[in-house]
Formats: sequence, C-alpha cells, structure tokens
Amino acid sequence: MSFDLEVKKNFQKELDQEIFKSEILRAKILNIIFYVISIFFFVLPTFLEDEYVKVFSNRINKYIPLSFFLIVGTYFLILKNILTKFKKNERPIPGIPRYINAFIETSLPTILIILLIYMRPDYPLYNLISPPFSAYFLFIILSGLRLNFKLSIFTGTVAGVEFFLLAMFFKENNFPVLPTDYTISTIGFFIRSFFFILAGTAIGYVTSEIEKRILHSFSLLNDKNKITNLFGQHVSPEVVEKLVNQTDFVSEIKHVSIMFFDIRNFTSFSEKRTATEVVEYLNQIFNFCIEIVNKNNGIINKFLGDGFMAVFGAPISNGNDVKNSVIASLEILERIKLEVKEKNIPETGIGVGIHSGEAVTGNIGSSTRKEYTIIGDVVNLASRVEQLNKQFNSKILITEDVKNSLDQNFLTEYLDEVNVKGREQKVKIYKIA
Repeated sequence: MSFDLEVKKNFQKELDQEIFKSEILRAKILNIIFYVISIFFFVLPTFLEDEYVKVFSNRINKYIPLSFFLIVGTYFLILKNILTKFKKNERPIPGIPRYINAFIETSLPTILIILLIYMRPDYPLYNLISPPFSAYFLFIILSGLRLNFKLSIFTGTVAGVEFFLLAMFFKENNFPVLPTDYTISTIGFFIRSFFFILAGTAIGYVTSEIEKRILHSFSLLNDKNKITNLFGQHVSPEVVEKLVNQTDFVSEIKHVSIMFFDIRNFTSFSEKRTATEVVEYLNQIFNFCIEIVNKNNGIINKFLGDGFMAVFGAPISNGNDVKNSVIASLEILERIKLEVKEKNIPETGIGVGIHSGEAVTGNIGSSTRKEYTIIGDVVNLASRVEQLNKQFNSKILITEDVKNSLDQNFLTEYLDEVNVKGREQKVKIYKIA
C-alpha cells in the first residue's frame, strides 16, 4: 500500500516537534552537567586547595575553570530557552545555526584540554588523554538526540579533526614529553581521532535508522487503520496482517460463500427491554459470533440490526471457504445453545442462510470513506435462503451449491425445491441443523 504524501507530511511535522523536544532535552542535560561540574570546581579550590594545587597547579586563577564551566552551563540554559521559544511559536530550527551550535559544543573539550595543558604544561601530550578527552564522546553520543544523520557525522568529524590537530601541534612544537610510546604516538592520536569520526557516523546511522523505522511503523499503522476502516472494526488482526501488503482492493470477481445470520423474534424481545438491555444483548451475541467467523477465515461484511452478513473467500481465501462458512454457522449455533443453557443470555432463536457462487468484490464509496462491498446474485440468494428458516422451522439452511462443496462428514437433509424472488429457476434447499 502506498503511503499518502499528506500522511508523510503530517508525520514529518510531528517528527520535527519531537526533534525540538530532543534538542531541548540535550540542552537541558548539558546545562545540568556543566553546572554540576561548576559546583565541583567551586568546592575543590575553596575547601581542598592543597589537593587542587597538587593536581592542577596554580599557574592561573583558581576560579577561572569555575567561570568557564558556569559560562558554558549558562550558554546551554540560554540555548534551551531559545529552542523552547521556537517550539512554542512552531518555527523550524534554522539549519546553519544548528551546525554552528554543534561546532561550539564539540569544541568545548578542545578548549578544556588547552586549559588543562596551560595549567599543567610539563607533559602536554599526556594531558590530551586526560578526563576532558572523554568529553568528546559525551557530545557525540548526545548528538544522537538531534535525530539528524549529517549533524552526528559533523559532530564526530569536528571532534576527530580538532583532537588530531591539537596533538600534532604539541608534537611539532617539541613540547616536553615522556619517552615516546604508543599512547602518545602519531598513530595513537590518529586512531583516537578516527574513532571520534566513526562514533559520530555510527550514532548518525542509528538515529537515521530509528527515523526510518518509525516512519515505516507509522506507514504500517496507517495502512492497518485504512484496512480497519474499510472492513470494519470487527476484522481480525490476522486478516489485517495478510491484507496490509496488498496494494489496493480493486474490483474483481471472486468465488465466495455468503452467510446471513438473523436473531428470531427480536422485535418482540426488544419491546420488553430497555435500549441498554437490547444493546448489551446484541453485543454479547455478536461478540462471540465475530470471534467464530474470524476464526474460520471469514469477515463480517456488515451488521443488519439484529443480524449480519459474513463473507468467506474475499478479500482473501484459504481454499475452503464454503466449508468454513458452514463450520462457522454450526459453531455459532452450538455457542448460542451453551450461552442459553448457562443463562448468560435469554432463550434465543436464530436463522442462518448460506449460498456460494461468484460475486463482484471491491471498494465502494468516496475518497474520504470507502467500504469493501460484495455485490451479486449470491448475496441476494443467501439472504432469501436465510428467510426460509421461518417457513421450514429450521435454523441453518444451505443451497445445493453449498451442499455439493461439502464432504460426507456434514449431514444434510433435502427439504424442497422452492421459488425464490428474483430467480426464474427453483432453488434446492437443504437443512443442516
């Protein structure tokens, strides 16, 4: 089934709103993280000054790192408020500012590393693999909340390029280093940089796949809703699953078995009950009737007040449609007897008529509301046969066409050859219950 462009457009609009929420969430998370780090850099030099000097030296004012983290935290707070305002006004997030913001965010670990190197200049290359180094991964992972493949790759690339250039700068300028080893070798820094780019690509791919799968799921849900609207709420989930991959339900001639079901003496029953009692009674009966019809690979095409019309063989068929329709009618009869016996429902008489043959099937209606309809003599005759139950004082009647499609396990009784309104030839009627 094709996924309507209008539906896709609406989905994209809803997805944009979710991206807004994700961006706001990112900004909120980063705002909290940097404010928490600010608290750490306030407590450490204030209450543990000796430890602070031992780790970071006293080359710069001890509150400069605190100021840095407070400024960054405030930046994300302002960003969160700006995004919230854009969302409230339903304005899209501008493209270029998103990349600028991604660049600023991803450059923060670079600034932190430079600051740390300035505070501890003895072995700058080892500062490159100190805790701020891990902050790159924080921004790469959080880029996934943008649900944008290109932005995630951009974030990973910025991290990788900045880190590698920083490493090469300190190596080329002969800053003091410990004896060279793999940890601070060029290839070691290159591999770390490559992993940043790889991580950004991986995160971008994952978010891209999530978006595709959400869109696909939304498409399937839309198709299922269309099928449910087309065939009614009483279509089984199994039938919906089989139909969801069909492109369209074009008009076609199919061999079907039609069952008409009617509750006897319903008028007199309803006259003695309240409207609520009548509806509850019908729902109770129709509930297990729907279940039985669905179980036997049929669908209830339409409800007719105190009865319904079920079709077996359309829109899908398992090759045993006539047999399935008879089995379903017998199961319904037995279930009603059981419900009456257990006093779940009052004494209930039913009439069922079944006929099989070719019919025109297809969608009928407007572009906004269509219904799957079965048209043809097979429908009219099945309805007439059901009405003959009153004449023969029977419960389930079938035509000769139905009888000839059944095996010997079904006990049938020939009743008569009757004239049916709208047909020139008489119809042989058989009783099965």
